[in-house]
Amino acid sequence: MDPAGWGQSVAKRPEKTQGSGEQRRASEPRFLVIGKVIGAHGVGGELKVQILSDDPHRFGRLEQVYAGLDGHEPVPWMLERFRLHKGRALLKFANCSDRDTAATLRGYLLQVPLEEAIPLEEGEYYEYQIVGLDVWTVSDEHLGRVVEIIDTGANDVYVVRGTYPGHPEILIPFIESVVLEIDLERGRMVVELPEGLL
Repeated sequence: MDPAGWGQSVAKRPEKTQGSGEQRRASEPRFLVIGKVIGAHGVGGELKVQILSDDPHRFGRLEQVYAGLDGHEPVPWMLERFRLHKGRALLKFANCSDRDTAATLRGYLLQVPLEEAIPLEEGEYYEYQIVGLDVWTVSDEHLGRVVEIIDTGANDVYVVRGTYPGHPEILIPFIESVVLEIDLERGRMVVELPEGLL
């Protein structure tokens, strides 16, 4: 996913490079995604939005949001109103006054500039900070690199691809007893794998 596609959601608690000090990670994004337009609602130009932020009321504190397709430069839209409906956000943009106009925005990512991101608590990380980390065991074995984060509802699972013989992909649960350390400066994560995971 390109930088415009990183979600606002965080990886809780312990939030790369193969010992060389060289980091091969995505650069810090300019925007964080907080929602995705999934359709029009009603005939007055409201947008039905899948919420991609840990804070469902995030939109209610914004005067504008940046919208654009994945991979394209987002443009600002002024927000007129916001409400929650059946687990989705319903937004009304200025200059979007009918269903046809709203329907043209389907698939657009709704974003905020990085500097407007919700401050994180200690031990919380944005997804873009985790993807790309090199993963090492406590016994100093390199397992590969985090390439994806799966939200299971209970906890995140890190998809690690790389170098471990016979295991091109390893799924690591993001729990305190498994993920022992995240070092963003060095670009690495240290894990203690449960018995039977490999």
